[in-house]
Amino acid sequence: MTAPAPVSQAKIPQITVLDTGGQYCHLIARRVRELGVYSEVRPSETPATELEGSKGLIISGGPSSVYDPASPSVDPAIFRSGQSVLGICYGQQLMAHLLGGDVRPGAKGEFGFATLELDGGGNRTPLFEGLPARQQIWMSHRDTVAGMPPGFSQLGTTSTCAIAAMAAPERGLYSVQFHPEVVHTTEGRRILANFLFDVCGCVKDWDPRHRIPLVEQQIRETVGARNVFFFVSGGVDSTVAYTLCLRALGEARVRGVYVDTGLMREGETDFVRAMFNSLGAAGTVSIESAAEQFLTPLAGVRDPETKRQIIGEEFVRVQERIIEARHLLDGHWILGQGTIYPDTIESGGTEKAATIKTHHNRVAGIQRLLQDKRIVEPLSSFYKDEVREIGRELGLPDELLDRHPFPGPGLAIRCLGAERNEPLERVTDGFIVPVRSVGVQGDSRSYAPVLALDLFPGTDGRLQAEATELINRMQGINRVMARVASHAPLASLAVHASSLTAGRLERLRRADAIVRRISHESGFDKTIWQFPVVLIPLGTDAAPDSVVLRPVHSVDGMTAQSVGMEAPLLNAMAAELLTVEGVCGVFYDLTHKPPATIEWE
Repeated sequence: MTAPAPVSQAKIPQITVLDTGGQYCHLIARRVRELGVYSEVRPSETPATELEGSKGLIISGGPSSVYDPASPSVDPAIFRSGQSVLGICYGQQLMAHLLGGDVRPGAKGEFGFATLELDGGGNRTPLFEGLPARQQIWMSHRDTVAGMPPGFSQLGTTSTCAIAAMAAPERGLYSVQFHPEVVHTTEGRRILANFLFDVCGCVKDWDPRHRIPLVEQQIRETVGARNVFFFVSGGVDSTVAYTLCLRALGEARVRGVYVDTGLMREGETDFVRAMFNSLGAAGTVSIESAAEQFLTPLAGVRDPETKRQIIGEEFVRVQERIIEARHLLDGHWILGQGTIYPDTIESGGTEKAATIKTHHNRVAGIQRLLQDKRIVEPLSSFYKDEVREIGRELGLPDELLDRHPFPGPGLAIRCLGAERNEPLERVTDGFIVPVRSVGVQGDSRSYAPVLALDLFPGTDGRLQAEATELINRMQGINRVMARVASHAPLASLAVHASSLTAGRLERLRRADAIVRRISHESGFDKTIWQFPVVLIPLGTDAAPDSVVLRPVHSVDGMTAQSVGMEAPLLNAMAAELLTVEGVCGVFYDLTHKPPATIEWE
């Protein structure tokens, strides 16, 4: 059997994904590659004549509305080209709109889990061949197809979406309102496989095991004769990127500095020092304290985007100061970063993608370095789980690779502030907490208050399902949390004017350490993907803050499920957290992604 061609030799992708601005656009291309078929992403308006070599086209989801004249579109000729086309979410709406169907705003948005019911004959079409008549899917949309184009058949429905899938099989045109590319659509991989192999007739031509030699070659091509300087974090991404550069270029050409920003977790600097010692790279990495440089400009800042921008710009200033002090401004050094694909996609990294949050590796100073070709990012096309796989192939220890992701801006984006004192607003289902968090709804960013329920979270998923329904039904919220325990009744709590201070950071640092210790001792940390611990300014005058627990399960960070915790463990954790000075309450985030992001800012 002929070995699959490496990506550098694959000139024409069998599948082209047309980018209409969806946050999951590249995730679609990645899923196709996982199935052994080489794929690429192109702008949605790419002329049909430039796509003729592909066996199939996939139109991605996106945040726009097709009836907006400025919304992304595709060349209508692709529907007459003889190539098979699959529209996903906005892609379904666009297909319907361009071919004479009717697209309208939905009565309410639908974000998160739903159940697809295949209509009569739906599971006999090639797209759904061999799939059950009822299946779990993942929705993230507001608009819906109200009327199909001529010649299309309805394939499936959900409780709130009458046309969840449609097709004109004789023309090779298929579309779904849900996202088959995310892991929470249980049959999504089989749906994509059916499209690739049964509809498009693709053959396997891609093996991801070729990636390490290719990445190392790309590093050498990008860096040329220069050397690489890293600001390492001790996390999975930056350590894997650093190790790849060491392998590609040799120890004499790679140097790193770990910057203690004052925003790190308890014991983090000691862990990083020990980890690089164990990797035999201690001689290439040094540690520098810069807490004052970061904390001073962050004082009084409450807006999350401003926080990220300040931190990103300070990283650039630290980089410039250190490189100048070490006489590395002679043109022979460039900056290395552990940026992974979700960091770029959530920062609006593709042509039409909405900005969900600006990653600190994508602020203006970093963008200037990118434009000047002074940055190498070996992992910018990969997702977190792929980075871990690369790390294992490199022989990095599980102690590092199994660490939960931790945001580059550190505890700064887990320490929320508020502009003024405000009471809670009682509503039918709970209390509106006027602390805004970031969400992703309909492929674009939302920035909204939180709904608090005075109910103890269980492990059966009932409250998580209720949270999804509440967000779909209620306007103006993107996150739901439940009260675990507090020193005062929920109705008596209020939001307090607050910002990022050394005292509040220390309070969060202590709470985070308690959660990590108990999670590790109980083994709970091995059952989840990430466990953010968030401090919000909700409490009483005597104890002005509350802690929010946010354990989630995910594969790549693009989607995530809120995970329940057994009551005895949760009660023990809450009891110790309530002993922390200034902590009034402990809450549990019930929200999946979408509609909420994993982090609160």
